[in-house]
Amino acid sequence: MKIKRICVYCGANPGNKPEYAQAARELGHLLAKNKIELVYGGGKVGLMGAIADAVMEKGGQVIGIIPQKLVAMEQAHEGITDLRVVNDMHERKATMATLADAFIALPGGFGTLEELFEVLTWSQIGYHQKPIALVNVMDFYGHLDTFVKHATTTGLLRSEYARYFQLTSTPQEAIDIVLR
Repeated sequence: MKIKRICVYCGANPGNKPEYAQAARELGHLLAKNKIELVYGGGKVGLMGAIADAVMEKGGQVIGIIPQKLVAMEQAHEGITDLRVVNDMHERKATMATLADAFIALPGGFGTLEELFEVLTWSQIGYHQKPIALVNVMDFYGHLDTFVKHATTTGLLRSEYARYFQLTSTPQEAIDIVLR
């Protein structure tokens, strides 16, 4: 399957390490360079804003999906190709997942993790077979990787499920993984 759109999950905050925003910008530039549309949460602040701005500055296409309740809170990004305001988080996640051919997670908080775990769960139960990569900026996802290995050794997570995502060191590696 040709990857035309990648959903990127990432923080509405910038975090306290400049490498996080740098990775978001790099991934945005790579998406535009490869003519892959960005699907994301629709905000103009934090890592979400950084990746959307990076795609736009390189002439790429951006689809933002944001619930009405978050329009003011996350400052909906009016400067993107296509901003869609939906009713709630459930509709946001379903729309993002439907539009995407693959998923990449950059650093983020509870929302990023919740969205990531939902698509991992959907993959586990057969709702999709889309590739999923995590960009492990500054070892951000190191503890998650350790937890997944622990869940596997305890028998609570089947080892084949642990392979539903790939941990990468750079945005380029994440792109390479989802494009294979």
